[in-house]
Amino acid sequence: MQKPKQPDRRRYQQQRKPNDLSRCLAPLHSDHTLIAVVELSLSSWLVAGVVPGVERQPLKRLRPEPGALVELLHRWRYEADRSGHKITRIAVAYEAGRDGFWLARWLMARGLEAHVVHPASVAVSREHRRAKTDRLDTDLLKRAFLGWLRGERDHCKMVAIPTLQEEDAKRPNRERDCLVAEQSRLINRMKSTLVRLGIGNFNPKLKRAAERLETLRTPEGGTIPPNTLAELRRDMERRSFICEQIRRVERERIERLKQAPNTGPNVMVRLLARVIGIGIETADLLVHEVLLRTMRDRRAIGRYGGLTGSPQRSGSISREKGLARSGNARVRRTMVQLAWRFLLFQKDSALARWYHRRTQNAPKARKTMIVALARKLLIALWRLVREGVVPEGVVMRPA
Repeated sequence: MQKPKQPDRRRYQQQRKPNDLSRCLAPLHSDHTLIAVVELSLSSWLVAGVVPGVERQPLKRLRPEPGALVELLHRWRYEADRSGHKITRIAVAYEAGRDGFWLARWLMARGLEAHVVHPASVAVSREHRRAKTDRLDTDLLKRAFLGWLRGERDHCKMVAIPTLQEEDAKRPNRERDCLVAEQSRLINRMKSTLVRLGIGNFNPKLKRAAERLETLRTPEGGTIPPNTLAELRRDMERRSFICEQIRRVERERIERLKQAPNTGPNVMVRLLARVIGIGIETADLLVHEVLLRTMRDRRAIGRYGGLTGSPQRSGSISREKGLARSGNARVRRTMVQLAWRFLLFQKDSALARWYHRRTQNAPKARKTMIVALARKLLIALWRLVREGVVPEGVVMRPA
């Protein structure tokens, strides 16, 4: 008996297997939503779109101008209207990066829906070496954005789009951090230069350090070589200029606090600065980096501060892999330093007593528990500025 002829499996799959992307788009086509994903670069922008009523998935390379992007979106909307689909919503997404948030604000000001995707939240295949081109990146981002629009929040994460004033308020702290890092780099460089000559007892941070360069002697009894001496002088001039810039940034911050002491952020800064052990610099950084943001609960505060753990639990396996490091690195670094300082200035507070009680018989756990103290302290400061709840035992300066 002759066996029946089997159908061509590949041909059957090509005819009957639906396209994954078209299946993802089905709920959105009924919504009459036009979707666009933009890959930004200095030379050009690559725009991938999903247009209701149009079978093809358009892909267009544009000059890096927002006007050209809006013109392309209106042309795609006209194509959808001509095919019988009335567009009521235009959603645009791009990855957060060097370009910042200006494009999102520009689009929202013109009535378009704009989203900024966190790049690290988009899952990629790790089974082999992955090709990376703008076309593949837009296709991957488009799939993640479609899943997010359907309500599946784990496809990707969206970055909160700050206003221009909120971004500008962060600049003094970040500028000061860069200046302090540059100052430390110069000091270390000068010390290394002198140690290379055998001079190890010279402090470049002293007020009269530049004048003492002429009197320094090497172990052989000679003076500093002329080229090295000229380099050290230039480094000291550069350091003095950077110190003056740091002082100028600090003076301008104090002036802003005096000019508008009762505005929203300044009220929080003044309240935090009343806590003994917290200065204006730390208070200003915490307010503009984390405390002004709208957080759901204390767990969200800990996660954004990068002070939560990353457990690995599967069956009988249970271990901690350290900090998740997925939050704001500036907040994490500042809070760990503040936690050590808090133990010195707030010894009678409930948080300090909790730390000493947990580490009394386990001195090796001090570094681990200081992160837990930093997390608890950040949550306590968040409650202080939001609800006015003073942490138990914390000493405050008079208003």
